Amino acid sequence: MRAIEQARSVTRLSRVKLDELDRSLKSFRENRVDPYRHGRIHNIPISEEPRTDVSSELLAEKPWLRFYSPNVPLEPEINDDTLPDLLVKSVRQFPDHVALTFFGNRLTYRELDTAVCQFANGLWELGIRPGERVALLLPNCPQFVIAYYGALRIGAIVIPCNPLYTGRELEQQIRDSGASVLVTLTFSFKVAKTVCETLGLKHLIVGNIKDYFPPALQLAFTVAKEKKEGHRAEVSGNGVYKWSEFLAAQAYKDKVPQVEVKADDVALLQYTGGTTGIPKGAMLTHRNLVTNARMCWDWIGGGDMGRDITLAAIPFFHVYGMTTALNLSVMVGGDLVMVPRFTPLDVLKAIQRYRPTLFPGVPAMYIALLNHPQVTKFDLSSVEACLSGAAPLPMEVAHRFEKLTGAKLIEGYGMTESSPVSHANPVFGRRKEGSIGLPFPGIRAKIVDLDTGETDLPPGEVGELVLSGPTIMQGYYNRPGETVNALRAGWLYTGDIARMDEEGYFYIVDRKKDMILSNGFNVYPRDVEEILYQHPAVREAVVIGAPNERGDDTVKAFIVLQEEQRATAEEIIAFCRERLARYKAPRAVEFRTELPKSMIGKHLRRVLVEEERNRLAAKQLEAAPAENTPVKSETHARKSFRLPDNITKNLPKVTITVTMPENFHMPKPRIRLPFNLVQNGRQDKAAS
Repeated sequence: MRAIEQARSVTRLSRVKLDELDRSLKSFRENRVDPYRHGRIHNIPISEEPRTDVSSELLAEKPWLRFYSPNVPLEPEINDDTLPDLLVKSVRQFPDHVALTFFGNRLTYRELDTAVCQFANGLWELGIRPGERVALLLPNCPQFVIAYYGALRIGAIVIPCNPLYTGRELEQQIRDSGASVLVTLTFSFKVAKTVCETLGLKHLIVGNIKDYFPPALQLAFTVAKEKKEGHRAEVSGNGVYKWSEFLAAQAYKDKVPQVEVKADDVALLQYTGGTTGIPKGAMLTHRNLVTNARMCWDWIGGGDMGRDITLAAIPFFHVYGMTTALNLSVMVGGDLVMVPRFTPLDVLKAIQRYRPTLFPGVPAMYIALLNHPQVTKFDLSSVEACLSGAAPLPMEVAHRFEKLTGAKLIEGYGMTESSPVSHANPVFGRRKEGSIGLPFPGIRAKIVDLDTGETDLPPGEVGELVLSGPTIMQGYYNRPGETVNALRAGWLYTGDIARMDEEGYFYIVDRKKDMILSNGFNVYPRDVEEILYQHPAVREAVVIGAPNERGDDTVKAFIVLQEEQRATAEEIIAFCRERLARYKAPRAVEFRTELPKSMIGKHLRRVLVEEERNRLAAKQLEAAPAENTPVKSETHARKSFRLPDNITKNLPKVTITVTMPENFHMPKPRIRLPFNLVQNGRQDKAAS
C-alpha cells in the first residue's frame, strides 16, 4: 500500500510540475513562434502558372522545372559538408536554442554537442575507428540523436535497426553489416544481449527511455511504470555499458579526436529489401544525406534558420524519418520534438503543446489524426508544412488535413537508395491527384522500357522509373551482383512501374513486384515464407499483399499442408508472430489443396493477388445500397460516383447510384500503426 501511495503522490507531483512547465513554456512559445507562424503560408505566393526563368536547354532535359514553385531553386546547393558539420554549424550559430524536446525535457545545441562529444570519445576509447560500424536499436529518443552524430563524428558508419525486430531479424542485420557496437534501451536489452553473445559482439551500450525525462516525470515513471511496462532490466555483463556511465566517463574531455570525415565517405548502411526481399545495406554517403535534407528544405520554402519546430513521430531508424525530421531539423537549427510511439491522442497533445511548424509523416498518421473523436478540441494551427511518404496519399485526406490545420500537406516519393526523397508535389504550386509530383532539384528522372531498360519512353507511356543525381546510393554493401542490377550507367533502376505526363509530373502505376505495403511498412513475402516453411505442417506457402478497404495491403498467407497434418489459421499466425515483427506476420491465412504455378513450377503470386482484388471488388459491390432503396427522409440525396480503377480493372464498366443522407460521412477506418515502442517493448502487444 505504501508503494501505491508513493506512486500516486509522485504522479500528482509530476502533473503539478508539468502543468507549471506547460504554463511557462506556453508563454515562451507564444512570444517566440507567433511572429513567424505560418510564415511560409503567408509569405510565399501560390502560383500554378509555369515559370518563365527556365532555359529551353534545361526544359528539354527536365520539362518539370517550369512547374516548380517560384521560390524553389532549379538546382540544389551541393558542397562538402558532412552530417557532423551540420550539427557543428548549428551549435556555433544557435548554441542556446533548443535542439531536442523529449517529454517536456529540453537539450540546447550546446548541451547536445557536449553529449555527442562524450559519446564519440567513448567509442574511440573502445577502439572504434573510421569505417567501423555502430548499430542503433533505438526508437526516437535523445540517445538515438547523440549516438548517431557521435559515431559519425569519428568517421564510423551507422546501421539503424528497427526496434520491433525479433532476435533472428536483428542477428541477420548485425551479422551482415559487421557492426562492432550495438546501442539500445533497456526494453530491448534481452534481445540485444542474446544477439551480441551469439555473434561475439564485444560492445553493448544500454540506455533507459527515462534517462532524458524531466526529473518529476522520471521519478513517477520509475515508481509506477518502469517495471510494469518492461523497461527495467539488470544491465550487466562483459562489454555491457550503462548509457549514463558511458557518457560520464568522458565528461572531463572537451575535444574529439581529429578525424578527417569526407563528404563522399559512407555514413549509413540503411537496410532495405529492395525488389527482391533480401535485406541489403544501401551505402549512403554524407553528401547523399546532406543534399537530400537541403532539397527537402528548399522544397518546403526554406525560411529563417533557427525558428522551425519539427514533430518527429516518423521513426529515425527509417531513412525517411532520418532525412525529413532528424537531419533537416539539425541542419536548420530547429527544435526536434521526438515521439517514440505514434498514438493519435498523444500526437494531438504534442502539436498543441509544442507548436511544431513541420510534421513529416505517412498517410495512415494523418488519417488517424483526422478520425480521432477529439481532433477538433486541439489547436493544430502551428503546423505549416507536412511531407507525406511511404504510401499513396488520398487527395481527400490532404484537403481535410489542410482545412483543419491551415498547413500544406503534400505527397512525395522516394526509396532508401535515393536517400530517400526524389519527388514531391509542389507546396506552393500545382498539385495533381494521383501524382507523386515533380523530381527534386538536381534529380534526373525518366521512364524506360520494361524489357531492356535501355529505351527512353515518351510522356504518357508506361515503363520503369529510373533516377540519377547527387542523392543516389553508392551501391549495396557486399552485394556486387545486386548493385550491378540496380545501378546501370549512372541510373538507379527503381523497379517501380510509372509514367510521366506532358508537364513532367510522375505517376506510379504499380508497386515493386511482390512487395507488400502494410500500414506504411514494407513487408517482403520471402521473409514471411521462410518462417512459414519452418512450421512442420506446412508443405507449400505463398505470401501476398491482399488489397483491403484501407487502400493498402493485408499480409495474407496461402498454405498447402503436409499430408495427414493439421493446423489452424490462428496457430499459423501465432507461429509467425513469435519469429517476426508483428507487422510482418500474416493477418489472414487460407488453406488450399494446391497453389497456382507456372509451367516451370514457380508460384504465381499475381494470380492470387488478382483473386483477392476481385473478391474485394465483389464485396464492395454487395455492400453498396441498391438503386431502388426507398428514401426515408427528404434530407436524403442521390449521388453518383465511380469506383476506383484498381477495383474496376477487371469488371464491366458500371455506374452505381447510392442514396444517402446529405450529412453522410464514411465510417472511420480502424488504423493500427507499428510504433508501439515506449508503452511496452514486448512484440506480442505491438500494433501492426
